[in-house]
Amino acid sequence: MFRGRHQEEKLQDIYWRRWKSRKKGTQILTERPRINTSTVNLEYLKKLPNDTLGKTYSNFLEKNKVTPDSRMTVQFISDIELAYVIQRYREIHDLIHTVLQMPTHMLGEVTVKWIEAIQTKLPMCIGGAVFGPLRLKPKQRQLYLRQYLPWAIKTGTSAEFLMNIYFEKRWEQPLSEFYTEVKIKPLVLKENVKKT
Repeated sequence: MFRGRHQEEKLQDIYWRRWKSRKKGTQILTERPRINTSTVNLEYLKKLPNDTLGKTYSNFLEKNKVTPDSRMTVQFISDIELAYVIQRYREIHDLIHTVLQMPTHMLGEVTVKWIEAIQTKLPMCIGGAVFGPLRLKPKQRQLYLRQYLPWAIKTGTSAEFLMNIYFEKRWEQPLSEFYTEVKIKPLVLKENVKKT
């Protein structure tokens, strides 16, 4: 999946420009935290207050019947540091869904892909953002064009670089504080429509 020269160039860009040049990114690259059932105490997260990042993440995993181990290990990237960038991208994907309050259905996935595409410029994210909407049903497509897409573009450009967030050190953080700090305004639908 990441064998192409263009993709490796984008990884280099994320690595040098977006991560290594920032204190938070450098800390993540130095410590190389992993998000899996060996490193995240899911029982602890379940017991946190409802308005915290950790409890919200735990609820997301339970509702969607996934675990932090659901993401495959990176293959086909010889550069160890670039392989970690992609591994981190995969492991925080469900956390990005969580903080954006996006379900895992097609509309939610396309919305998340737009934000990831804007922030990372990775070809796979751009492809998902551009071609994913072709699979939306007509009603979903209208909602996507009127509300989800404008919100995703605004969020992708104004929010902090999500791959630079050390989520594991924020489990106890109230979501309202998190949103203020990373400049995310959750999507509020203008019509009487559910996100789920």
